[in-house]
Amino acid sequence: MLLLPGILSLLAFDSFNDYRAMQDLMQDAYDQIMLESVTALRASIALDATGAIQLESPESIQTLFEATSPQHKHLHVGLMPLVQTANTSNKSIEQGQTLTLLGAPDLPPPPAPATAFEATSLTAPAIRYNSTYRGYPVRVAAMQTTVLDGQGKRFKLLIQAAESTAQRDAAHAALLQQQLWRDARMVLGVIVLVWLAVTWSLQPLERLRTSVLQSQPRELKPLDTRGVPHEVAPLVTTINERVASYKDLLDQQSQFLADASHQLRTPLAIMLTQAGFALREKDPVQLHETLRAIMVQLSRSRRLCEQLLSLADASDHKPTAEPPSIVDLAGVARDVVLQYLALAHEKNQDLGWVDATVDMAVDTAKHRAGATATPPLLGVHAVGPELHEALSNLVHNAIAYTPTGGQITVMVSLQGGQALAEVLDSGPGIAAVRRDEVFKRFHHTAYGADKNRIGAGLGLAIARAYARRNGGDITLADAPSSTDVGTSGKPPSSQGLRATLSLPLARG
Repeated sequence: MLLLPGILSLLAFDSFNDYRAMQDLMQDAYDQIMLESVTALRASIALDATGAIQLESPESIQTLFEATSPQHKHLHVGLMPLVQTANTSNKSIEQGQTLTLLGAPDLPPPPAPATAFEATSLTAPAIRYNSTYRGYPVRVAAMQTTVLDGQGKRFKLLIQAAESTAQRDAAHAALLQQQLWRDARMVLGVIVLVWLAVTWSLQPLERLRTSVLQSQPRELKPLDTRGVPHEVAPLVTTINERVASYKDLLDQQSQFLADASHQLRTPLAIMLTQAGFALREKDPVQLHETLRAIMVQLSRSRRLCEQLLSLADASDHKPTAEPPSIVDLAGVARDVVLQYLALAHEKNQDLGWVDATVDMAVDTAKHRAGATATPPLLGVHAVGPELHEALSNLVHNAIAYTPTGGQITVMVSLQGGQALAEVLDSGPGIAAVRRDEVFKRFHHTAYGADKNRIGAGLGLAIARAYARRNGGDITLADAPSSTDVGTSGKPPSSQGLRATLSLPLARG
């Protein structure tokens, strides 16, 4: 539908130009016979013995002119005396009756020129024009020139050859009919060729469509690019990339559901067993112990469910309900420390807080004396609850895997335009070759050997997901051994882990 109108328009324009050119050639061919007769009559003008102007052998010229079609063909040769004006030697005026030397004197005259007839050459130019004679259209060729008789008198010589246009009109009609038939065949051929070309070129897409329809509804396979036109290959490649991303997302979701189900199945089975044991228990002391064990499992299951919800929210790329704003990373870290002080106290752990930006904040405040509000020194563009959740997971992991009596320090600092919140502990640490693995979901075998302290393995995955969604990241390294990471003055441990949350400082 897009190709055919343009092609047909070009074809019609080309055919019209061809028809006009052939029409002009045919017109010239017919006119040439009349022009030859006019030229022959002009050449036959001569003077007799008395000096009068006459025609020599006009019959042969007329016979030759009427040879192709004697009907509606006419010749005329006429003379009209001219008188020279007295004022200007180059001007002449007509005078007297026209003398007819040959043919019909009532042929349509040529358009009146603005100048007099002064040409005397045998090759004087001829003019052609259309007119009407005795009720039918004619084509006329005429030559106008001046001649002199034997006494030097000037005459206007008019030679005309006229013929009916019926024969050439019939030829034009036949030419037009032939042109239309040829164009009709050409149009039909173009339509068939365009249809065949488009159908043939789209066959690979039809095969592609058939293969997609024949595939299983839940089967995500890349499209076969063999035989696909190169114009469509980028589209198919893009679709394959999108299919691969969807397949990867579905695989992640399936794996997430499988792992979550596995993680929830174990505590549920334990609680079911403990509940059955409690129903059969007669001793109140043992019954209370069983109920406490059930409460422990419930607490772990609740923690696991909360982490699963947090991980699902952190992995979602949709806009958050709370828009990002300027958040004080130091304030968020300080709130997390206060939140987990009781839990650390239960394990007899030293949970400390260090703000490495205090001196910088004091110096900055001096320069801003008199200001109504001082922006936070560690202001980051992020969602506050998500940063709180990320740091909470880091601190919770440190408390869970640091032994009783250990030290944990939360420190905030500013380095190279980055706001840092570090959690340093004196726990068993993580081998450098396995630090990337612990960020995977449900990976909980990298910490120590005490299985009672192993969680669901979601804390670091949740923390990194929230950090990256807010433009930052979390990295792991060995805790420093040359300085004390605690606040109690105890010697530092030779082991330990440094978990660093880094975010770009908010501009402005």
